[in-house]
Amino acid sequence: MSSVKDEIEKANKEAVERMMDSEPVWVDVGIAREKLPEMKDYLLLHAGPPITWEKASGPMRGAILGAILYEEWADTPEEAEKLVTSGQVVLEPTHIHNAVGPMAGIISPRMPVYEVYDKKYGNKTYSNFNEGIGKVLRYGAYSKEVIDRLRWIESTVAPILQATIREIVKDRGGISLKSIIAQALQMGDDCHNRYNAATSLLLKEVTPYMIDSGFDKQTIREVYSFLAGNNFTTLNLGMAAAKAMTLAAHKIKYSTIVTVMSRNGTETGIWVSGLGNRWFTAAAPIPKGVWFPGFSESDANPDLGDSSITETAGFGGFAMAAAPAIVSWVGGTVQTAIEITNKMYEITYAKHRYFQIPYLNFQGTPTGVDIRKVLKTGIVPTINTGIAHKEAGIGQIGAGIVSFPFEVFKKAFEAFIQEYEI
Repeated sequence: MSSVKDEIEKANKEAVERMMDSEPVWVDVGIAREKLPEMKDYLLLHAGPPITWEKASGPMRGAILGAILYEEWADTPEEAEKLVTSGQVVLEPTHIHNAVGPMAGIISPRMPVYEVYDKKYGNKTYSNFNEGIGKVLRYGAYSKEVIDRLRWIESTVAPILQATIREIVKDRGGISLKSIIAQALQMGDDCHNRYNAATSLLLKEVTPYMIDSGFDKQTIREVYSFLAGNNFTTLNLGMAAAKAMTLAAHKIKYSTIVTVMSRNGTETGIWVSGLGNRWFTAAAPIPKGVWFPGFSESDANPDLGDSSITETAGFGGFAMAAAPAIVSWVGGTVQTAIEITNKMYEITYAKHRYFQIPYLNFQGTPTGVDIRKVLKTGIVPTINTGIAHKEAGIGQIGAGIVSFPFEVFKKAFEAFIQEYEI
């Protein structure tokens, strides 16, 4: 008879193998209400563990208000707040809908979303569109320019990308995101806060089809300029790909591998494969970073966003050694980036078979956070992140580095022992 230790080893091997073998492919663009199976009016999805309006941080509140104004459920921020406090607008985590969104992560019913399909395991995952940096909804800004940009994305960017990807699907089945991530890691990206190479690779694939999409040249030029001018264009697709990878590893009995790491601006939360959709939470920390002119750490909100799904899948901050130029954006030194990657090997189960780091002699990236190793070493996952102002309406004020609280892994381990009667 096998021991519990043997069962855990077997389960973790399966979870990480599935995570690495997942084949996420971008296959469509559509409206959230039509794409997400349980999406409905007056439902807003948000990043991180469950949150109430009363406990929501400034940027999360700002993004919620902005989404309500965008949906035209209210005409003013005051009316929008009443809809939430009265319970008419419901808040749910993106992850329970197999979706992800950076920072506040808000997905509302009429927002366009990317659809990603895992050709290996059959799961579908979703993410919203990236607005750029600075004063944007995901960082809690909700002024007229923010709402106007969202509506332009809905009315102009999404239809062109929908026509484009549908032609690509007809031609060759979609765009392999795993392939783009693997290439970008060898071209200086980490695929969390640096997507310069990945966005170039994506545009190289989609541009010929955009040109033939049937839209007028001026509109295509505007959309191309928007996509090319934002190095974070591919972030949301990379996150949806990571969600597909980690979803393939989720709900495997006895597995101690982490399948969700996320933050909502108030709390940090994780899921563990062998414990299903149970959240283990602790207070979200404030990142250390590089500040936009006029701002400092005293202005910063505690960390938020689903984008740490990238590290959960074995890239992002865990692959910082592949992206030395990222330190100019998030702070630290090149040596710091290398040290972070090397330290993450101590708390992960495997080195990724397909995601490799040239500087480390093409060693695979650290993949599969194991809660047992976190407890044994005291080392916690370290990621890179954007930083939002703590007040609603202001937006992004910097980028930096942050570590997950040890407490969430301790809580998860205690629950694991109880669940499996160890």
